[in-house]
Amino acid sequence: MMEDGSFIVTGPVMAWRPADSAGWHFLSVEGSVAAEIKYAALGRASSFGSIRVAVTIGDTQWKTSLFPHKQTGGYLLPIKAEVRRREGIASDSEVTARLDV
Repeated sequence: MMEDGSFIVTGPVMAWRPADSAGWHFLSVEGSVAAEIKYAALGRASSFGSIRVAVTIGDTQWKTSLFPHKQTGGYLLPIKAEVRRREGIASDSEVTARLDV
């Protein structure tokens, strides 16, 4: 974690349904970063565990939520089509995102 409540996450973008390039795409947030985010958001998570964040990838900034991911115990960051288009992101692209909790 950075001192200002920001977190840096790097990983591959996963397509929810790989055959549909227009479908949902996510970046997985796992391990110690996910645990630190959960701690930083104590008392601010929704009833089902989503956490509001401001996200920066490249030159693109937007607000969204991290969603709990039962399989990893971490979170999934949705990356909308407009962001993928602006930043040239495809399924399996390696991206770095700054998350401000």
